[in-house]
Amino acid sequence: MNSGSEVLTRFGRALADPIRCRLLLPLREPPAHPSDPAEELGISRTRLSDHLACPRDCGLVVAVPVGRRTRYEFADPRLGHALQDLRTAVPAVESDRTCPDADAKGC
Repeated sequence: MNSGSEVLTRFGRALADPIRCRLLLPLREPPAHPSDPAEELGISRTRLSDHLACPRDCGLVVAVPVGRRTRYEFADPRLGHALQDLRTAVPAVESDRTCPDADAKGC
């Protein structure tokens, strides 16, 4: 059994890269095939596959074979809701600049 902090760490690792974030956002909708987001992001299928390995290895995303293709979806539908909650929380966090070094620290 994983602790809550381990789950958050894995989720954070998956979201730590901008390309992975852009890959995970569409998974809130119907499951996607890798060729679809690869074209949309302007990256190769190989690079896309490398980026999908992180959330898959973290247990956040599962690969489902569909004929000769593979479809990706969240391992648990609640992850899509959590991602949406994080996404909508960003504007509130973005406007709170109480840290005087926010720009320099990248926070």
